[in-house]
Amino acid sequence: MTAQKVLVTGATGFTGSHICQKLHEEGHDVRVFVRRGSRYRELEKIGCKIFFGDLATGEGIDSAVYGVGKVYHIGAAFRIEGVPHKYFWDVNVEGTRKLLDASLKFGVKRFIHCSTVGVQGEIKNIPATEETPYNPGDHYQESKVEGEKLALSYVKKGLYVVIFRPAGIYGPGDTRFLKFFRPIAKGKLILIGKGTNLYHLTYIDDLINGIILCGEVDGINGEIFTLAGEKYTTVKELGITIAKILNKSIKIYSIPVAPVWIMAILCEIICPLFKIKPPIYRRRLDFYLKDRAFDISKAKRLLHYEPFISLEEGLKRTAQWYVEQGLI
Repeated sequence: MTAQKVLVTGATGFTGSHICQKLHEEGHDVRVFVRRGSRYRELEKIGCKIFFGDLATGEGIDSAVYGVGKVYHIGAAFRIEGVPHKYFWDVNVEGTRKLLDASLKFGVKRFIHCSTVGVQGEIKNIPATEETPYNPGDHYQESKVEGEKLALSYVKKGLYVVIFRPAGIYGPGDTRFLKFFRPIAKGKLILIGKGTNLYHLTYIDDLINGIILCGEVDGINGEIFTLAGEKYTTVKELGITIAKILNKSIKIYSIPVAPVWIMAILCEIICPLFKIKPPIYRRRLDFYLKDRAFDISKAKRLLHYEPFISLEEGLKRTAQWYVEQGLI
């Protein structure tokens, strides 16, 4: 593998920071595109060159892209609330368009675009493949659908584009699933509904290996790949597995969906009026309500992608990190 200049957007996030570390270890000259005021010092320490800008406005994009061979577009508006829905479109669609235009203009050799399995919404026919129709369920997912379609449209313009869709990303260093772990650590598994819906996780190390393959394997221009762990499970089974790892005896509580859903709607309406961050959102309930299970055979076949970390081992490592950090 020849070392080259690469650009990573979303580099201060969980996935972005890990891909930067991996690319740096492989000898690449890594540029990162970050907003001013973001936490970029750790990236600077490992040797990344910092380029300031903003996907929403397009500021700094040309300077960051000029001279690079590959763009790893990880950046997106995702786990943020209290902003207009238009902001998701500005970042995830128009920001992507500006980055694609610059990549085409400056002769980027490959554009690796991070989408999400969320573009397929709730999965009706288990497991979903990359060909399963789009079925976005909220404004974030809608913006990612359009961003994905946009990226694919640039293949006809002459840009080499590869898209990957990660399932639920987890691992040491991330706190996305901390709210699920914490009650279990106290002997309670709290479910909204019965917990029989399916969920699919992706351990961070496996995901990074998959992303690297998207950037290196030949003959995959215009392809979409789902990157996930080897197996999926029900949310209830997931909680029970975590309890076993933590050596906890748990009591399972199942909360009816309807009152929680109504509470979420009311919070979304009322809290912004008082400039308070809502404690609960409808789209955060998807984890407990929607089936998310995927077939990764295409990635295995064309990318030679293999998830090496089992679900149990990944959860064990994550739980251990939470304990070491004093989070549970």
